[in-house]
Amino acid sequence: MPRVQREATVTWEGNVARGSGAISAATGAFEELPYSLASRVETPDGKTSPEELLAAAHAACYAMSLAGELAGAGTAPDHLDVHATVTLDQVEDGSHRIVASELLARARVKEIDADTLNRLAASASAGCPFTKLIEASATVTVNATLEGESDGD
Repeated sequence: MPRVQREATVTWEGNVARGSGAISAATGAFEELPYSLASRVETPDGKTSPEELLAAAHAACYAMSLAGELAGAGTAPDHLDVHATVTLDQVEDGSHRIVASELLARARVKEIDADTLNRLAASASAGCPFTKLIEASATVTVNATLEGESDGD
């Protein structure tokens, strides 16, 4: 894969406590998503946060990686749902850090068992660039299930 670069622009006005900003993608995929300190650490009230964007990016990267692993094993998914929860927490030195990202994947895949899915899910995590980035300072956990396995589908 060739080197890939993507860009975003952020504006901010005011101090940290009462200020606010907006995040825009250079591609135009999203424009002026509002964010603030409150949207990071309190109630989002319809605004985003860097942590929410990281969760979205991690889930999207992982979904593509899992689809690739499944296809490579000869059983491409009919459908994947991936939910990511990124945790920002205060650490020992008093600073704040991303300490975890939890991925929950639900897969609709023909002719696969839970053990095979779990093996491919772990490989997908290992091959996801966002997992590598997050694992540099935090933990990543993956829980993959087949649709209908635990939800009655």
